[in-house]
Amino acid sequence: MENPISIANFFIEKAVSSGKPLTNMQAVKLTYIAHGWYLGLAGEPLIDELAQAWRYGPVIPSVYEEFKSYGRNPITKPASQVLNSDPASNRLSNDELTPFLDKIWEAYGKYSGSALSDMTHRPGTPWDEVYNRQGGKENRDVYIPNDLIQRHYKLLAERNLQPA
Repeated sequence: MENPISIANFFIEKAVSSGKPLTNMQAVKLTYIAHGWYLGLAGEPLIDELAQAWRYGPVIPSVYEEFKSYGRNPITKPASQVLNSDPASNRLSNDELTPFLDKIWEAYGKYSGSALSDMTHRPGTPWDEVYNRQGGKENRDVYIPNDLIQRHYKLLAERNLQPA
């Protein structure tokens, strides 16, 4: 499993190198979507943190916190420190994930933060299940179980659909 910041950094580096601005919301949603597809296709978590059901969709808290100082502005550089850990934890520990993450970037990197948010909190998504049907709306920081995310993305893969 990867540190979520390393996944966000991957997308931030892609955005910076392509000249396409990437906001905190996009970094959070792309990390979540990559985690979801990995769960659905590989059957195991991509990241070592659980997503939470927040008002505007699923959130990876560490990614949000790391880049929240940018507000709605584009993130200009990858994170350099993660919770006082070794800087190497900011990079992918498994280079074999690069082709998978490239495909996520190709499919979803073109969408705005709002569009990604809309995709990830449609009716029937894991976020919808937790936030609207299991009390997440009334409680703060409710986790979205990986098995729920896995089922959703596995079903999408079986149906050959791309929306989150």
